Amino acid sequence: MLPWKRALRPLAALLLTAAVAVVPAATASASDAPHSGWNDYSCRPSAAHPRPVVLVHGTLGNSVDNWLGLAPYLQSRGYCVYSLDYGQLPGVPLFHGLGPIDASAGQLAAFVDKVLAATGAAKADLVGHSQGGMMPRYYLKFLGGAAKVNALVGIAPDNHGTDLDGLTHLLPYFPGAEDLLKATTPGLADQITGSAFLTKLNAGGDTVPGVRYTVIASQYDEVVTPWRTQYLNGSGVRNVLLQDLCPLDLSEHLAIGLTDRIAFHEVANALDPAHATATTCASVFS
Repeated sequence: MLPWKRALRPLAALLLTAAVAVVPAATASASDAPHSGWNDYSCRPSAAHPRPVVLVHGTLGNSVDNWLGLAPYLQSRGYCVYSLDYGQLPGVPLFHGLGPIDASAGQLAAFVDKVLAATGAAKADLVGHSQGGMMPRYYLKFLGGAAKVNALVGIAPDNHGTDLDGLTHLLPYFPGAEDLLKATTPGLADQITGSAFLTKLNAGGDTVPGVRYTVIASQYDEVVTPWRTQYLNGSGVRNVLLQDLCPLDLSEHLAIGLTDRIAFHEVANALDPAHATATTCASVFS
């Protein structure tokens, strides 16, 4: 094995771990999601929750597995909930979010239009995990999404990129490795701190007028690092650290989006701030 390939094995192992944790064996696409509020296009938003919620999965995730916890949680609270697959690579099933992120934002734009047309709502709310919490910002900023979105809630979003605990700093030492990453999995390359995509996304400010932003982060995040880079700056922003709400919460990057009911409670607060209740360690029972 070439030395540079051996050195990159920790990066590959981390990505594989993420994939295994996110994708159980029997999974397909959004069409397989439950049809009682989740991807049910006959659902009509209520007066209490007038906007449909669009869930945007993370890297190596998909529209079903990433949301087996949060989608039913929101559905049971009366929301019309939808999820999409994006960033697919040819011949790669289930593991999505790997294509160019600007193209993925175009897929999100088309999906939001579909949801708004089906529900009759004027605007949607977006909730995304990891890349799914960052990618919608491109849609809001460059593809007209600000006129169609009320709020974006990012769960462990890599808003300013990630260095994967310093692993990405090794790439320049292995000739060809970065080019290979860009060529084969551009969605991964776009998320590295300092990428051309992130430079464009964050130029001129993190936010756009008229959209409320919430970032929910964990200090134990081992994928989006340093974890404080998840935070946004600008008007209409609320940055939340899980451990400030519950010091006992040990969730890392995957758990915060998949199973953490303290994070889920904070998502619900962000979607309906007029009826928000305090998020504490006891929120695991709510």
